[in-house]
Amino acid sequence: MRRISSKGIDGMIRYVSYVCGRSGATRSKSSNPLRPQPNVKIGCNAKLRRGLEEDGKWRIRVLNLEHNYTLLTPTKSKFFQCNRSLSSYAKKKLDVNDRAWIRLSQNYQSLVIEAGGHENVTFTERDCRKHIQKEKRLRLGDEDAAALQNYFMKLQSEDNRFFFFSMQVDDEGRLKNVFWDEPMNKEAYKEFGDVVTLDTTYLTNKYDMPFAPFVGINHHGHSILFGYRLISHEDVETFTWLF
Repeated sequence: MRRISSKGIDGMIRYVSYVCGRSGATRSKSSNPLRPQPNVKIGCNAKLRRGLEEDGKWRIRVLNLEHNYTLLTPTKSKFFQCNRSLSSYAKKKLDVNDRAWIRLSQNYQSLVIEAGGHENVTFTERDCRKHIQKEKRLRLGDEDAAALQNYFMKLQSEDNRFFFFSMQVDDEGRLKNVFWDEPMNKEAYKEFGDVVTLDTTYLTNKYDMPFAPFVGINHHGHSILFGYRLISHEDVETFTWLF
């Protein structure tokens, strides 16, 4: 990581110092001595310093390649997050096997065997678990999704001036996100909408879709609801759609 750099009067960088990401030391912020915060800073002195000479060439002035810990071998570098990925084929096979009630460990091992060993796969079993959990959130049954839409349309037909709902689907027509707002919520927002919070930790349903209400505070200091939503993912795209 770059630790120090300096520029000349012309704005060009003249001096740069790179150090190991585990240089220096940090203190644990945990107040519980039985559960200290993991510390990756262990005072490693590996560094490289270089400077720009008058002839326009960079010269290495200090070089120390000795780390005070064991480095990962190239064969283990694939376990870094930046090097891990699931191919479209692997995702499809994971989904099909999961729908056939094949256990995750067996699902993962079948991909490893097909690839010719662990050294030839670019993902871990944990990556497979995350993908399957993500996909399960999108598996709202067709009948359930239709029933939800019909119910909302019925409410809207009864009072189309106030009741509002919006449903988002993916490219395959599967339900991704739902937002709805009732008349009493809108009236509450008109009176107490100065501050609005969005609670994404309330609960999840059987489809693992987080339910999170828009919440405010009334003049009695009690929580009141402004709106509701079910979402499949908690990412920028989903929250952009929601807001």
